[in-house]
Amino acid sequence: MYSVLPSSAPTPILNLAPALVFALPNGVSAGFPSPAEDLGAKRIDLNEILIKHPLATYTLRVSGQSMRDAGIDDGDVVLVDRAVKAAHGHIVVAVVDGEFTIKRLFQRHGRIKLQAANPTYPDIVPGDGQTIEIWGVVRHCIKPMPV
Repeated sequence: MYSVLPSSAPTPILNLAPALVFALPNGVSAGFPSPAEDLGAKRIDLNEILIKHPLATYTLRVSGQSMRDAGIDDGDVVLVDRAVKAAHGHIVVAVVDGEFTIKRLFQRHGRIKLQAANPTYPDIVPGDGQTIEIWGVVRHCIKPMPV
């Protein structure tokens, strides 16, 4: 089986929260802390970074582990942009026979398949009469970090 997203109709991100603006240092060292670390703080807007097409961007919660090797795990939230044209290699949200799924799009020589990023899950290859609609491109994955 494959990862299925909730079938409830997602709604676009229309009201962008101005509260998503933070003051951060210019960079964060992953090695030794810099003595000038707190100098040069710059404000960033997460809306500006994460959402390029607000009227076409949706959030969906992931269910399942079929995309774990792509860094998308059960319970993560993905930002899906319907304004981006899906291309070979993109991770997409697709509707397969009326069910939502997230997979990597394989598109070559007029053939299409939806590839899982977990070897225990099969790829989806459309059969005769099967309908697959590419619903949007996954642009970002939001996940909790263990504490």
